[in-house]
Amino acid sequence: MSLSQKTTAAGNKQYFFTGGGEMGALMRAYDWHNHPLGDMEAWPLSLKTTLRTILNSSFPMFLWWSESFYMFHNDAYLPALGKKHPDALGASARDMWSEIWYQIGAVAEDIFQNGTQFYAEDMPIYLDRKGFIEETYWTFSYSPAFNDDGQVAGMFCSCKEVTDTVLNQRRLKTLKDVTEALTLVSTLEEAGEKACAIMSENTSDIPLCGIYLLEEDSGEARLLGQAGIMLHETLLERPSLKEQGIADPLLQVLETRKPVLVKYSDLVADKTKLTAEQQDLPVALLPVALPGQSRVVGIIVAGTSSKLDYNTNYEDFHMLLGRQIAISFASVHARSETERRQAYMSEIFMQAPVGITILRGPEYIVDLVNPGICEIWGRTYEEVIGRPVLEALPEVADQGIRELLDGVYTTGVPFVANELLVKLDRNGKLEDVYINFVYQPMRDEQGNVIGIIAVAVGVNEQVEARLKIEAMNKELLATNADLDNFVYSASHDLKAPISNIEGLMKVFVDFLPHENLNSPDLQKVLSLIQHSIDRFKRAIADLTEVAKVQREDNHDVARVNLKQVVEDIQLDFEPQIKEKQATIETNVSPEAEIEFSAKNVRSIVYNLLSNALKYSSPARLPHIVISSELTPEFVILSVADNGLGLNPDDEIKIFSMFKRLHDHVEGSGIGLYIVKRIIENAGGHIELETALDKGANFKVYFKR
Repeated sequence: MSLSQKTTAAGNKQYFFTGGGEMGALMRAYDWHNHPLGDMEAWPLSLKTTLRTILNSSFPMFLWWSESFYMFHNDAYLPALGKKHPDALGASARDMWSEIWYQIGAVAEDIFQNGTQFYAEDMPIYLDRKGFIEETYWTFSYSPAFNDDGQVAGMFCSCKEVTDTVLNQRRLKTLKDVTEALTLVSTLEEAGEKACAIMSENTSDIPLCGIYLLEEDSGEARLLGQAGIMLHETLLERPSLKEQGIADPLLQVLETRKPVLVKYSDLVADKTKLTAEQQDLPVALLPVALPGQSRVVGIIVAGTSSKLDYNTNYEDFHMLLGRQIAISFASVHARSETERRQAYMSEIFMQAPVGITILRGPEYIVDLVNPGICEIWGRTYEEVIGRPVLEALPEVADQGIRELLDGVYTTGVPFVANELLVKLDRNGKLEDVYINFVYQPMRDEQGNVIGIIAVAVGVNEQVEARLKIEAMNKELLATNADLDNFVYSASHDLKAPISNIEGLMKVFVDFLPHENLNSPDLQKVLSLIQHSIDRFKRAIADLTEVAKVQREDNHDVARVNLKQVVEDIQLDFEPQIKEKQATIETNVSPEAEIEFSAKNVRSIVYNLLSNALKYSSPARLPHIVISSELTPEFVILSVADNGLGLNPDDEIKIFSMFKRLHDHVEGSGIGLYIVKRIIENAGGHIELETALDKGANFKVYFKR
């Protein structure tokens, strides 16, 4: 009997039940007169009360009434019925749930006959509610339902589908197992085999699997591993990506870089070896792209379950598998590439005309040394490699070297030493060795300091010559000894070896075969070395500028209009302002005039505006306000921004030489030092108002 035959118009007849949504309306409109249970008015009060409770509950519930188990349920239970709705209302559960009666029928019969109870948690039940036998999981309670005389007249159920939860737990375990298994693999072949072996343990979600690695040189896809219900011979070992046919689905993944769903039979050459189940089994082809790259380097063949919808959760599971395997591929590739590059870089460092060493970790293990540093230390390669530097050079333990290393390692701020006196054990006796060196923090991809790169030059001869000059002219050197020594060392002692390095690099490049010169890896290494040389050169230039400020005699003092200077410099920064979409608000009085060195005023304004743009916050567009204030004693120029700001406790540090509190942009850390010295040399001063992530306001007090 169809639903239309079972239902009649309700007319004006008032029924006992109200509300209940869709099922309440269907229940009231049902033709109960022609149903074995008869008219609703004659039903037991206990049945009516139970049904009212069910209909007005938002939790999935149903009632099977009488020995025929006639079905009643609420709207919340409708997803469980699927295509069985609306015919399930009033039907016998034995007929409606025939596909699972072997599983739940005995339980229901026992409850009806004996009044027992039954509870199940995460119970697998295979329902036919979508046109196929579907794997589902339920937590539910069966209990007897009583009539008005207290006798068992049916069965009541409160239930909850937990399919998604169970599937997610099962899939998360597979992801976890794959992740752990691939952590220490050393080859792509090993990664493919282990991944397939782990995935094959979850045949409910991945009935079959395979992993292909794409080889650009040969134009083929190489099978790294396979597992599951398929025959071993069915997946091709090396399908060609240049031929149409069986490789078409693989080519589609390469072109779209997106998952493709095909039949398993589309991927095999000999379809006669496939079972009927394998013939039509849906298979997802998943792209494997290295992190941060769009190029597909591999393809995962992942079979899907015929008892599950291939829905968003299923797709996400497959994509996570692909991502994890991609990470493993990247790790293997990176490890191999790193080893190759390390060997190459080591060879280059060994030929450098300066001392170079790499110290790893907080114990400063000597990872790399070249002959230049071994000569400075007075040690052989075998005596220092792989050992903590303070263990290899025990005589320097009490000479402050540990403190210098710790300072660079913990702060991430480079340290430059000039003519540092170190007593080293050479040939069985302590010798005074003067060294110019740089401690540069070495960082990982996340920016964490993992070691220190040290570049050193022995300068004993230069120091001895300087000491003779100092003895002849102590009074002159005493006026500015620290800075002069530093600039002398940087511009003479370091310039020569740096120029030598640059010259040797050019000679080295000229001697390289043309085919090697075009190697991307070599070009990258050469670029890094040239970048380091250029940084050294800029450091020397900056130090020279500091020296000029120290000796500034303000010989070009003139009447300077601050408003005009600000406008001119603002034009210089026009490209950066447009690039950062910055807003510059200028409120400088036309009367803001001072007696000052014109080029020094320009240097001050240039530095402050440059910093305001460089250290803008990524969370907001830059807004910079440049204003002036006139007092009887000073002309005050303010440059305020809404950028990264600083911890107020670091205010003193920011005006020190070579102090950089934000190192994500290029700079030497002397700009504000120069600004401070210029203004103080002229009788003024500079103040800073700032807070972390709240911007900064620099106020320059020019003496009137």
